[in-house]
Amino acid sequence: MSFTYRFQVDATLVSNEFIDRYLAEANGEYVKVYLYLLRHKDEPVSLEKIADGLNHTEADIRRAIAYWEKLGVIGTPKQAASPSVGEKRAVAAANASMAQSELAAADQEKETKAARPLYSQDQVNSLQGNSEFAELLYIAQRYLNKIFTPRELEVFAYLYDGLHMSAELLEYVVEYCVQGGHTSIRYIETVAISWHEKGFATVDQAKAYASGFTKNSFSVMRAFGLTGRNPGEMEREMIERWFGEYGFTKEVVLEACNRTIEATHNPSFRYADRILSEWRKAGVHSLTDISVLDEKYKGQKNQKSQKNNRQANNQFLNFEQRNTDYDSMVLNQVKDWIGEQ
Repeated sequence: MSFTYRFQVDATLVSNEFIDRYLAEANGEYVKVYLYLLRHKDEPVSLEKIADGLNHTEADIRRAIAYWEKLGVIGTPKQAASPSVGEKRAVAAANASMAQSELAAADQEKETKAARPLYSQDQVNSLQGNSEFAELLYIAQRYLNKIFTPRELEVFAYLYDGLHMSAELLEYVVEYCVQGGHTSIRYIETVAISWHEKGFATVDQAKAYASGFTKNSFSVMRAFGLTGRNPGEMEREMIERWFGEYGFTKEVVLEACNRTIEATHNPSFRYADRILSEWRKAGVHSLTDISVLDEKYKGQKNQKSQKNNRQANNQFLNFEQRNTDYDSMVLNQVKDWIGEQ
């Protein structure tokens, strides 16, 4: 009797130490990423390939890799050995001390930002004793591929401790900004504060907002022919105002964008903002309202044109009348002059 076997000897071995020490505490999605990496340990893999293989986003994969690197379970060619959490804190503190001059220079920058309490280096160091905050800093620095300066550490201390934003939400803020091509700490801080003011407390709330905003912003950028980048901060604020405060539909906003290009031949957000502001004052809610407003404007323009034509004709007639009177006066003077001779 013979049998066929579905699973051959070709297999992936998982260390008992990994199962005993890390399996219970690890997120299930992180474990999937680790197993995938283990399966392809002798092969070159990319974030895109892993994401496709696990049906995850690249951001999910990046977060999982950062988690396992932090624990020292895996390492990248850039780091021969992953340091312990204590070593990471020591390195961060050393870098912070060496960058005191950068902090002084940053404090002197003239920048507009919301008033907030300042965190001393001792306060920041104390916060780093919190494992959740330390992990947040580690993941954020991995995303941004840099070691934070004292000023940047202070920003995260304020967002985490001052505004009481969760580490998970702040991780998503960083991820969202980096994916949009924005790696400035100032930009990340602005987005985080904006989301805090909107009352976002969970990643799901932020994702729901970001998903809707991304669709709207993508439509606007495409209408303006700006498909190679994400909107800047001022542009983002305008787009938010159009869809949020003004409450316009996508069709109305895109009509304003199209008229902007037609009038200026440039993707001017300020020009589009003026159009939408006037439409809001006029009570516009739909494309039909815009058509009605256009017809009203055409009627007013025609009336003004007819009035100007009448005024021009009157001026011409008055001019001719004055010429006739002048000619008569000159003729009478000539007759008198001839009669006198």
